[in-house]
Amino acid sequence: MTYQYPSNVVVQPTKSFVVTWLLSWFLGYFGMYRFYLGKVGTGILKLVTLGGFGVWYLIDLIMTLVGAQTDKWGRPLAGYKKNSSLAWIITIIVTFGSAIITFISGGFSALMGMF
Repeated sequence: MTYQYPSNVVVQPTKSFVVTWLLSWFLGYFGMYRFYLGKVGTGILKLVTLGGFGVWYLIDLIMTLVGAQTDKWGRPLAGYKKNSSLAWIITIIVTFGSAIITFISGGFSALMGMF
């Protein structure tokens, strides 16, 4: 539910982009960032389905990184403009780095199995 504020009211974000991004990235399968944002109902649903069997987890991580994630009242996350570039860089480096390490170690294990 998004609350429509009068045009003369300045709405200050209360939830942190960095905290939301980290919770989404590391505990997204369990919906922990949804609880942090006040979205308890979808947090429970995400917890029960393990992040929508992985699909919902990825979609929400991308939504957080592009700045589309809001709190329960529709307020934007504090610190998005300041921290989003670094969050993207770290996410990409760790994701691809993990994939490369997994590929190399899997290939090395297969080679060792031959001998």
